[in-house]
Amino acid sequence: MKPFLRLLFLSLLSIPSFAQQTDSITFIKTRWNKTSVAAKTTLYTHQFADSSLFKANQYVSYLEVENGRKAPAFFIGYDKKDLIITSEFAKKHSAIASINGTFFDIKNGGSVDFLKVNDTLINQSRLDKNNKRTFHQEAAVVINQQKVGIKKWDGTSTWENNLKDENIMVSGPLLILENVAEKLDSISFNKTRHPRTALGIKPNGNVILLTVDGRQENSSGMSLFELTKVMKWLGCTSAINLDGGGSTTLWVNSYGDNGVVNHPSDNKKWDHEGQRKVANIIYIKSKP
Repeated sequence: MKPFLRLLFLSLLSIPSFAQQTDSITFIKTRWNKTSVAAKTTLYTHQFADSSLFKANQYVSYLEVENGRKAPAFFIGYDKKDLIITSEFAKKHSAIASINGTFFDIKNGGSVDFLKVNDTLINQSRLDKNNKRTFHQEAAVVINQQKVGIKKWDGTSTWENNLKDENIMVSGPLLILENVAEKLDSISFNKTRHPRTALGIKPNGNVILLTVDGRQENSSGMSLFELTKVMKWLGCTSAINLDGGGSTTLWVNSYGDNGVVNHPSDNKKWDHEGQRKVANIIYIKSKP
């Protein structure tokens, strides 16, 4: 190969690596807007403008709940049948903050993924037409004594029913588990940019509740491959995707006019009014 062609070839190979490095530097050096919302709980928001993250505009919001004696406790809020917007769910439970939960039946209500709250079964996972579990039924958020964990499907058909955890919310796909990134399928859901909601856990036990806005000029949304990188850059060694799209909502008590931090996309406007009704939430409140 001629020297010029060799140099060109090597340069082309380095472009993806260089772009990823640029994105990570952009993200890590971000000057976040920070707001303390409760003991050991901080809200972070930032607008990535000028196509500065993943060559797109992005609006990222997340809560970091520190691990510790004075930290808030984690709970699951739900309705077995009715759909309710995230903010109303949160107010009903006198929450400090909340994010939307797992996937649900838009027409008939209720979770389509396994849900157990306080050792009581609320919903079973609804399998696909071939009686197989879907891509969002291969992991779970678990809560025991108000502390959060993430678990991975063991390959058995009765996995979630055999778990002994007090609270279980099946969701997915799983993004990272114990510092190992999961291999995501190249299906449209994973590759296409959408609004996203995710939960992550750091090595010190801190929990990240994150939303990325999407379907807007101000924020394109992310693929799950991009979302995985973001959760890694935030220091999470385990992370799981929750229901996204129009459901994506982060709510904080007394924040702004209605508590909604991000810009839910269901009304197709760049404001805080476009919440979609959902079947369940993850919320935090002061320990009993």
